Amino acid sequence: MIEIVAAFARWSQLVANLIIFGSCIFLAIAGQEKAVFGTPWATRLERGFPWLAGIILIGLLGILATTAGEATGVAANAWRPDAWLEVVQQTRMGQMWAARALFALVLLGAILYIRHTYRVRWHYILGAVTASLPLIAGSLVSHSAAEEISVISIFPYALHILLAGAWFGALPAFLLIIFNKKESDKPLDLLSTESLKKFSTIALPVMVVLMLTGFIIADRMVEDDYHALVASAYGWLINMKLMLLAIILVIAYRARAKWLPSLTQVDYVEQIQRGGQQLKKWVSIEFILAIIMVLCATILSNTIPAKHAIVENWPYSFRFSIDATWNEPNTPLLVWSGVVLLILAAGSVWLGIKNKWEIKKRVGIPASLTIASLAIALPPLAVDAYPETYQNTPVPFDAISISNGSILFSQNCTSCHGPQGKGNGMLAKTFNPPPADLLTEPHTARHTAGDFFHWLTYGIAETGMPGFSNNMSEEDRWDVVNYMHCMSRGYQARLLSPMVVPEKPSIGPPIFSYFAHDGSSGYLKDFRQKRNVMLVLFTWPQSQARLQELIASYDKLRELNTVILAVPMNKLDQQEIMQIAADMPFPVATEGAEEIKNSYVLYRRTLTHPDILGEGVIPEHLEFLVDRFGYLRARWIPDRDDSGWDNMDFLKQQLVQLNSEKEILPPPRDHVH
Repeated sequence: MIEIVAAFARWSQLVANLIIFGSCIFLAIAGQEKAVFGTPWATRLERGFPWLAGIILIGLLGILATTAGEATGVAANAWRPDAWLEVVQQTRMGQMWAARALFALVLLGAILYIRHTYRVRWHYILGAVTASLPLIAGSLVSHSAAEEISVISIFPYALHILLAGAWFGALPAFLLIIFNKKESDKPLDLLSTESLKKFSTIALPVMVVLMLTGFIIADRMVEDDYHALVASAYGWLINMKLMLLAIILVIAYRARAKWLPSLTQVDYVEQIQRGGQQLKKWVSIEFILAIIMVLCATILSNTIPAKHAIVENWPYSFRFSIDATWNEPNTPLLVWSGVVLLILAAGSVWLGIKNKWEIKKRVGIPASLTIASLAIALPPLAVDAYPETYQNTPVPFDAISISNGSILFSQNCTSCHGPQGKGNGMLAKTFNPPPADLLTEPHTARHTAGDFFHWLTYGIAETGMPGFSNNMSEEDRWDVVNYMHCMSRGYQARLLSPMVVPEKPSIGPPIFSYFAHDGSSGYLKDFRQKRNVMLVLFTWPQSQARLQELIASYDKLRELNTVILAVPMNKLDQQEIMQIAADMPFPVATEGAEEIKNSYVLYRRTLTHPDILGEGVIPEHLEFLVDRFGYLRARWIPDRDDSGWDNMDFLKQQLVQLNSEKEILPPPRDHVH
């Protein structure tokens, strides 16, 4: 019940605020002719402003009350003013509410001033400005603001809501004008006609920018999880908004192009009557649809964004994937053919308007071309999907999971897929089709983690691959999924070299935790936004000389905002580690070293040493650079790279490059997808 009350409070105050804002803009534009202020429709419109301002304040009070009940988990707090005060004083949301309430009071004062003074145009400009303040403050409690308070994140949302007000809020004035016309066989008076024309002129660019900002906001809330648009509450609400918007745009176009001009035809009584009836009917419908769309937007603002939505059960037996299908025969040809047809459909819309085709032809030809384009382009992009396809991985992509997955893969999968997952195991030739190459082919990247989990659980029909639900626990199966992704990423990382490629972060390394010989501990993620990490995997005593070089240069490396973490690759007892690390100024991992080694040796391959046959050859020494934003940027393997970080000046150049870069991508995800 409290959720319903909260939604109604948010919706009612938003509708009232948008109407005041848009109506003031309408009156300010129409008021270029002062006589407009004496028209009956302007008087009636202005008369409602104080009531609407009151609705804003009551709605905000309802928001505060329901927030107190929801935030504390005690429904009774919705009726306790002391709980309201606590929310205002102790929460950011409460402080934003106080700002909105203050601006709403300022708006009420401005409305009362306008109502009791002589009507002039600048008064309505003042009304629009003060009405914009609660709307802008409301953007500070949006999903965009929840993630980051900055001009870049807030501006599109604030502009979107203001443009929505400029369009939606002006519709009541539009309706009052056309319903104020009592004699349906006479054209509108000149003042009213000019007012509607001015609104119609600005409505088109307003709607264009409104849609643009809407797409920007939606893209931020969806990111790469476009599947959630058809499998989450947030996605379906967006779809409903788009459907309503499409209908509204059609009505607006007909009103602008046909019905509105007919009202000014002095010599055609029948056209005046028909145009007036159609305008009253359809603009009323447009206003109702707009109110519903604002309700959808209100619910959207309090719904988990698509990028955070958990799609536990994908409801369809297929999904569309360019990555998984583009290299199939004829797929590019069919997709581009569909794109061409879609362009022709858009062109036919323009031709229909220009040449004034009859309505059946104007709708039928674009619709037929659109359906044909989708029928040609989409099927080649479809691949099988399962209930788990978009399931969020419950196990993070970390060294412990990957190391455990490597053991499980060796025990259960190598006989078919081979020791390195290349599909060349001892039993591979007995299968038709042969086992998938999980190493050198982009098979892993083309399918979701949920796909692999499903196949590990239930097997793959008609391929000979069994399910492992009886052999492995659910967590074990996710560990194998993480291992396969790390194996595939490691092979793709063979492009890494000792030189940092400027401004090109792309590889998210396995995360890990560690305990060191000096009592320190932490996570790889602890260094994000702070320092670069030089991860040194060494073998003792073979790496002794290199470790001495690092000890000698460590102070200079620290000056370049870089820390070193050493990880032994061979098994050493505690006494040996303490002896090795006695003079080391940087930590040597003791606990967690085995898991780190098992994960990062998968990133050992280079273009000159692909190392894809047999059990694989693990180098005695590897070094990695992870930038301060969490991305693996460079790698040096002494016995494979001709030149590298043994030249300390060269290493410093790479660190200077990393330090010169600003954040380019968000931090790598902690889970595979």
